[in-house]
Amino acid sequence: MKILITGNLGYLGPVVCRHLRATIPGVHITGFDTGYFADCWTVKKFAKEEEPHKQVIGDLRNFPAPLLGGIDAVLHLAAISNDPMGKQFEQATKEVNFEGTVKLAKLAKEQGVPRFVFASSCSVYGLDDGTLKSERSDIHPLSAYAESKMNAEREIEKLAGKYFRVTALRFATACGFSPRCRLDLVLNDFVASALSTGEITLLSDGTPWRPLIHVLDMARAMEWALTRDSDAAFLAVNAGSADWNYQMKDLAEAVADQMDGIPVKVNEAAAPDKRSYKVDFSVFRKLAPKHQPVWTLEKAVSELVDGLRPVVAKGMDFRHSSFVRLHVLSELMGAKRLDAGLRWLKALVA
Repeated sequence: MKILITGNLGYLGPVVCRHLRATIPGVHITGFDTGYFADCWTVKKFAKEEEPHKQVIGDLRNFPAPLLGGIDAVLHLAAISNDPMGKQFEQATKEVNFEGTVKLAKLAKEQGVPRFVFASSCSVYGLDDGTLKSERSDIHPLSAYAESKMNAEREIEKLAGKYFRVTALRFATACGFSPRCRLDLVLNDFVASALSTGEITLLSDGTPWRPLIHVLDMARAMEWALTRDSDAAFLAVNAGSADWNYQMKDLAEAVADQMDGIPVKVNEAAAPDKRSYKVDFSVFRKLAPKHQPVWTLEKAVSELVDGLRPVVAKGMDFRHSSFVRLHVLSELMGAKRLDAGLRWLKALVA
């Protein structure tokens, strides 16, 4: 199986490559990435199986159609990847996450690629009304990032057909250790905060709900989507586990308990965060019984502590480091390597 993975030089890429190499016999992986975060290592050396067989650097907005020749499946991870980045770079978020996704899907269909897997997000639900969010629930995106995912889903669904099978995986919030770790994700942030300051500080009042999923369980879901035998031309599926729906304050307490009971500080005066949702994952459980999440919160925290302890020193301001994607983009712009639209400045591209 020949797979093209976009956005492979990010947080998920090395974990997904390693998993697919181990589980799909004879797989050949081509990576396509803009390279914003190529140097954001948690560990300095990848294992061979964590890399694609072929790497291409390029901007999704100018995707080269010939790269899709002979490809059996596209795994589309590339995105401006969270709410803070989406807020600061709203136009680029629209161009990459929405317009770029639709363009890539159209090119893939034209080139005869039979499968397209889109990394979408449970953030499309956006608003807590006290109900579990299923695939049939109303969608209320509250950020440019979530809106871009919703719009992309709606457009690529129109392309799906007998010979172009599309799967949109609405992932819970990612967590867990990676060779290119991000610390701008809630669980990873809590562990890094504990290591650097000796306490966990919540910027919200702790009441919002979030579902979480470990990066390796995300890879398992992607494997299923790439190989699923369902006849449905288009599927939008919540990917995660009911056991991983947490209120932020309870998640913080669970991490603190596992880290010798360090203090948790909640900002009781914070305005309510409207981005709150509990998610129903029963459809995914039914469709993919052999690819269900297997990681526990305890195991994820332990892995993060062990992996981050050598790189997150006591007193370190990790929120202004290469572990936070918005900071990296700001640094690249400050060095005049990226323009305001997040395009590489030609004179500085290697």
